Amino acid sequence: MSPTGLIVLTLFALIAFAANSVLCRLALNAEQVNPADFTAIRLLSASLILAIIIIVRDKSVIGKIHHYGSHAGALFLFIYAAGFSYAYISLSTATGALILFAAVQFTMLFKGWLAGNKMGLQETIGILLSLVGFVYFVFPELEKPSMMGCLLMILSGMAWGMYSLIGARSTKPLYDTASNFIRLTPIAIIGLVYSYFYFDMNISTQGLFYTVASGALASGVGYTLWYQVLPKLKPSIAAVSQLSVPIWAALGGIVLVSEPVELHLAISAIVILGGILLVILAKSNRAIKKVT
Repeated sequence: MSPTGLIVLTLFALIAFAANSVLCRLALNAEQVNPADFTAIRLLSASLILAIIIIVRDKSVIGKIHHYGSHAGALFLFIYAAGFSYAYISLSTATGALILFAAVQFTMLFKGWLAGNKMGLQETIGILLSLVGFVYFVFPELEKPSMMGCLLMILSGMAWGMYSLIGARSTKPLYDTASNFIRLTPIAIIGLVYSYFYFDMNISTQGLFYTVASGALASGVGYTLWYQVLPKLKPSIAAVSQLSVPIWAALGGIVLVSEPVELHLAISAIVILGGILLVILAKSNRAIKKVT
């Protein structure tokens, strides 16, 4: 793959991750779809497109897809997807993406600390800076209805962080992710059937389009692109590039959801993402010193 091709595919993957936030907000706007149905349809759409991609790549794998992934991975994936959908009832696109990203990073860092990974001065400063930024960001939300959305998105981010830690040990991450999505299809189908018969399911055509796009394109195709470029990226570059996801989500919210630019959110994002960047760069420098 040429350097230009690698850059383009990486950019598309990152924009796809951010698009999940934008599409969820668009789908939930004016109650075009409820969060439970959004979660179920998103999971089913992602499962279908990932199964198709695997069949195209190597059709022999689909028959033994149950050998990949894990029940734990599927559970964390479900918690992430459900928490994500319900959180966006009350959060803006940029707010949700920032909380999700921060929670993912904090979860992975905390797990590493529990495992005995020592932190240097720069990493400690970075984490403290991010925490200060996060407290500054969340504090005004304590007396608003969106506080529940913040808590749900933190839970979603923690689940995705745990899912990422499981995936870090994977030798076939695309197959494992496809398997985890497919494991959740019975739950998604049962949820949709229950919604249809007991809650008078009402999804607009536009809401259905946004939901399917979130599952099939932003999730299924997005993850496929990411796992294709990830082995070709330096770990530090891969980590730093993900810092752009909340920024892309914020831009999408401004352009497509007509959300205002808030100074409080902008300051919070700079402090939080700046702190995480310090941690990433410290880890990268330490890894380089070990090699040399």
